Amino acid sequence: MAGKTPKQVRFRLDLATVLGIAIALGGILGGLILEGGRLSEVLAPTALLIVLGGTLGAVLVTTPQDVLLRSSRRIFGVFFEKRLSAPEVIEEMIVYATKARKSGIVSLELDATNASDPFLRKALSLAVDGTDLGEVRKMMELEITLEEQRGEAEARVFESAGGYSPTIGIIGAVLGLIQVMKNLANIDEVGHGIATAFVATIYGVGFANVFFLPAAAKIRARLQDSAQMKEMMLEGVVAMVEGQNPKLIRAKLDAYYYRRPPSKVRAEARAEKETARAS
Repeated sequence: MAGKTPKQVRFRLDLATVLGIAIALGGILGGLILEGGRLSEVLAPTALLIVLGGTLGAVLVTTPQDVLLRSSRRIFGVFFEKRLSAPEVIEEMIVYATKARKSGIVSLELDATNASDPFLRKALSLAVDGTDLGEVRKMMELEITLEEQRGEAEARVFESAGGYSPTIGIIGAVLGLIQVMKNLANIDEVGHGIATAFVATIYGVGFANVFFLPAAAKIRARLQDSAQMKEMMLEGVVAMVEGQNPKLIRAKLDAYYYRRPPSKVRAEARAEKETARAS
C-alpha cells in the first residue's frame, strides 16, 4: 500500500431514508385519496410557511449559531452515507499489521499519510512518531468522545424542531380558525374554512414525525457506527504497536464487525494467544 494516494471518501444514497419518507408520504396521501379526499385539499402554502418559518425561528432562538450551522450540514448525512466499510478497513489494517510485524512500526511512515480515513491516518502518524501508547489511546479516545458530543448536539437540533413543529402547526390552525370566525355570515364557507385551517396541524405533526425526529435518530445511529469504526481502528493501531500477530489482530477487529459469531471470534483470539505464548 506504500506509494498509494489516500482513498477518496465516497458517499452513496441512503435508500432506507429515501424509501422511508416515500412510504410514509405514500401511506398518508394514499389514505387521504382512499377516503375520497383530494391532494389539493392539503396543499396550503400559507400553512407551510407558518409551520416551517415558526419552527425555524424557534430553533434559532434555542440553538447556538455554530451548532445550527453544523446541524444544517448534517442533513446531507441523513440522505447519504460514507462507503467506508468495516471489511475494507479491516483488510487495510491487516496489511499494515503484517508490514509492521516484519519491519517495525516505523516502516508505516508513508502508509500513515495514505490511509483511507483521517482518524486512522492520525493514529498511525502518532504511533510512527513514537508517541507513548497510553497517550495515543488517550488522544484518540478524546477525539471520539468529542465527536460524539458534537453530533449529539446536532441531533438535538432536529429533535427540538420535532418538538416545536406540531405546536407551531396548532398555532397555524388557530390563526386559520380566527379568519373563519370573521366570516360566519357566509355559513357555506365555514366548513371549508375549518378544514383548511387544520392543514397547518397536519404539516406540523407530519414534519415532526416523518422527518425531524427520524433525522435525529438517524444522526445518532451514524454517530454510533462512526464511533465503533474508530474504536476498531484504534484497537488495531494499538495492537500493531504492541507487535501482535496479524491473525490475532484480525480476530479482534472482526469482533467489531460481527462478520462471524462473537463466540467464534473469541475462540480464535484465545487460540492465537496460546500459540503466541507457546512460541
